[in-house]
Amino acid sequence: MFVQRVFRFTRNAKILERSFSHRSSQFLQKKNNSYALAKKLLTASSFTAMGMWGLAKKKDENEPGITAKEVVVAKADALFDQGKYKETYDLLSNYRDSGDVEIIWRLSRALYKMSKIASEVEGKKMIYEAYDLIQNALKIKEDHWAVHKWIPIILDSKCNYEGMKVRIKELNNMKMHMLRAIELNPMDATTMYMLGVWCYQVSDLAWYQRKIAALIFGEPPTSSFEEALTYFQNAEKVDPNFYSHNLLMLGKTYLKLNNKEEALKYLKRAMEYPAKNDDDHNAKQEAQKIFKTI
Repeated sequence: MFVQRVFRFTRNAKILERSFSHRSSQFLQKKNNSYALAKKLLTASSFTAMGMWGLAKKKDENEPGITAKEVVVAKADALFDQGKYKETYDLLSNYRDSGDVEIIWRLSRALYKMSKIASEVEGKKMIYEAYDLIQNALKIKEDHWAVHKWIPIILDSKCNYEGMKVRIKELNNMKMHMLRAIELNPMDATTMYMLGVWCYQVSDLAWYQRKIAALIFGEPPTSSFEEALTYFQNAEKVDPNFYSHNLLMLGKTYLKLNNKEEALKYLKRAMEYPAKNDDDHNAKQEAQKIFKTI
């Protein structure tokens, strides 16, 4: 199904993990001192003693206070980075009724990752729970970039259980949330990559596929390879060489635009990208295959 690959990169844990530990724009940065102090508390179970989101005791007048929430969030992020998604979920579940968006979107993220290794029945339950949580997070704080980033990822998985007709109807909604995430955090390269893939896949529909989709499901959304190229280029400007598949997609998009010189340049970069996981190896192999045909 043509749009099921729109979020292909979400199967790669590392790129999702780094997207939330990635340097963000200045207005989204945490206070360095507070964050460092929170990290020091990760090995302790101090969050259980603090209960509500009150301030932790200060060591001295010049040292900033650490909230219990910052400790919980820091520990949850550390667990998530280690691939301990169930432990992340169990920790954050203690605070799911806090009404705090930082807790709720992370719960949703953990459920999404847990669903990937769960049975089909359990995975479906997790995705629907994740969807309800992320929608609740949106109601609490409409202008949170991570919420808007995760809505299309989770919505795409939800559409797997609801069929192609629902997926096509939701495609524009997915794009809207990605655009909003970029507006709120213009320094997040992975959301730009996601949107570039969305534009590429929609643009790559053959005329007869679009005709069939229009007759059966309703008119699918439209885009262009020029639009896709803009997002891939912007992602590379924000974080050069951040992802093998962004280099690959730049090469493929330039080919669609009949610019072989630029296509070869980026395909070569994808081939030379240091492969750290299966996702990188797949990008390298596809780039090599395309390179040989040019």
